Parts: sequence; C-alpha cells; structure tokens
Amino acid sequence: MAVDKYPSRQGQQAKIMERQDPVLHRNPEFADGPLTEQDLKGFEENGYLMFEKLFNDDEVAIMKSELRRTMDLNQERNADDVIKEPGSNEIRSVFEIHKDSGFFQALSKNHRIVKAAQQLLGSQVYITQSRINFKPGFKGKEFYWHSDFETWHVEDGMPNMRAVSCSIILTDNYEYNGPLMLIPGSQKWYVSCPGETPEDNYKSSLQKQETGVPDNESMKWLVDQANGRIDRATGPAGSVLFFECNTMHGSAGNISPYPRSNVFFVFNSIENKLTSPYSGQSPRPEFLANREDIKPITPNKDRLQTFSSRIARK
Repeated sequence: MAVDKYPSRQGQQAKIMERQDPVLHRNPEFADGPLTEQDLKGFEENGYLMFEKLFNDDEVAIMKSELRRTMDLNQERNADDVIKEPGSNEIRSVFEIHKDSGFFQALSKNHRIVKAAQQLLGSQVYITQSRINFKPGFKGKEFYWHSDFETWHVEDGMPNMRAVSCSIILTDNYEYNGPLMLIPGSQKWYVSCPGETPEDNYKSSLQKQETGVPDNESMKWLVDQANGRIDRATGPAGSVLFFECNTMHGSAGNISPYPRSNVFFVFNSIENKLTSPYSGQSPRPEFLANREDIKPITPNKDRLQTFSSRIARK
C-alpha cells in the first residue's frame, strides 16, 4: 500500500493537517459542464454548492412517489443495508439504491448531476455509495460532525480526496427539521481523529457515529477559521447540494413535525478507486463502498418522466 497521507485513529492524539490534494480538479476535457466559473471558485473556497430547484415540481413528485415505494418495500426488511433509527423501527437510510435496476439507477445517471460531478473532479466518475436518507418528524436523530473522507479513507481505502457527494432534497429543508450543517472552508484541513476503529464499526456508526469524529478543540478551530460561520443547507424540494468529500458536516435531530428526506449519491473519480482500508481491517460491505461495479457513468439526458413511465409499464 502507498504511504498513508491522511493517518487517523492511531491513538488518543488529535491532529489538524493541511490538505494535500486539490479541492477542484480542473481538466479541459470536462470543462463543458453546467457549472460557471463563479460556481467552481465557490466550491473551491467553501467546499460546497447549493442549487435551488435544480429539479422541477413534476420531477420531485415522481421522486417522492419512488421514495415512498422504496420505503414501503424496505420497512419490514431486516438487512444490513436498511438502517433503522436508534430506539424505533423508523427507517433512517436505505443503501445501494443506484443498483435498483429502476428509477434511482436512472436518476444516478442524470446529466445535470453527473456532468457537474465530472466538472468538479476533472475526470470520469462512478458511484462509490448511494442511499436514501429519511429523518422522520419528531423521531429523527442527530448525526455528529464528521468528514466523510476520514471514514472512506480509514475504513474503505479511498486514497485521495477526489470525490463529491450529491444530495437531492425531496422535502423542504427548513432551519428547524434537522438540515445538513456545513463549515465553509473546512475541506482545506484534515482532522486526524483520536481513537481506534472497532471491528464491524459500520453496524453501529450508521445509526450513531462515535468513531472517526473530531475532538471539540479541532471543531472549534475549524469554525474559528470560518469566522464563526456554520451554514445550513436549507431550501425547497428539488434543490441539490454538492459537497466535497472532506467538508466537515453534521445535522441536529428533527423534533419538528416535518420529515427531511433526500437521495444521496457519492461520485468518485475513476482515477481514485478504493484500495485496502488504511485501518488494516477488512473492507466494509459492498453496499457501503462499491468495488465490484467500477464503470464510468455515461450521463443520460432523458427526462425523469420517461424513466417513470417506462418503469410503470414493466
């Protein structure tokens, strides 16, 4: 294995390291995407981009219908890829939805999001993880601050910071129903977290993450670098959030009556395929870290209504 540029969970000492990879991977071959120069510079500076109503109301209605169908199919299913809320039978996440051979597989190839991911990563892309997140009203639990890359690096063997997450918002995200919170500029620093990685850590971390979380001092330092700013990804259904794999983020619990749900695709550069986990442990399951189906995505310009009609006829 190559030298570990981003060691973490190797003792009780936390450490803040300067990022060693570019945030924005410019490549003339993929410069014809939908993002403007202002968008690209904003992503490079802040670590995320929010686009309001990238999908229209009709498309959102189709996505919500498919969401309900998927939730109904999985409500009583007990499987590792269906995560329930701690203390209840409410679904928290359903993983690997881009392999459903139906609507969500088609959505994962939608040109509006794939072309943007290619533009940010400067290469062809594939999906290394996908899921539906559902934070029910009154019962939706918090998810503590973390960098996705820290987990993907330590537990999945992602070598470099060259991945981007795409969150398609399916319900209006308000200030009060547990929206995602992000620290602008945090992607420029890597927090090496204290502790060690337990065996099969994913079985508990997907409900409540306690390993691979930053210490309080590091978190305060990151927020101080952002001049005390913590942004919230609020907006109407149909909005889309892209955030860099090392951007520090988290969410509070949802004690409002209104659920918060989204479809989540992680696009990884085809040049950044997973290796052996840097923890030295066995790789996490395929539904969390795709290793088998590593094929570049060809963006699809068909309308979502086309996919919905095609699936309904089957």
